[in-house]
Amino acid sequence: MSKYAEKITVIDEKTATFTSAAINIEDAEKVVLVCNRADHSSGSSAFTAQVSVDGTNYIDYKKWISNANNTNAQGLTRVTTLTLSSNTTDFLTMSPEDGFKDIKVKVTETTDGTHSAWLFIQR
Repeated sequence: MSKYAEKITVIDEKTATFTSAAINIEDAEKVVLVCNRADHSSGSSAFTAQVSVDGTNYIDYKKWISNANNTNAQGLTRVTTLTLSSNTTDFLTMSPEDGFKDIKVKVTETTDGTHSAWLFIQR
């Protein structure tokens, strides 16, 4: 059985700046955002998210745990944005102590590219 109960496509091969519809993440134990950039010639794709506790008011989420290299002496690297500047895939994990009702994912395109993103949600 998969550790993740849900895989939700939030951005599906968009070729311009785009914001997803709100996705319910209420009662999620773990939320992972996987982002992909394809068809790269130049520029970048910057992935961000906004979260809400009431489904109406949204704020920028600034505590993503980055998939960055660090040493055991360093703490987790927390970021607001995942920027991809080549044909690649990377991911961010939401801080496990945080809980929200909804999330919206946005990609901001600079120059070109095809952008996709998925949420993996464990409840």
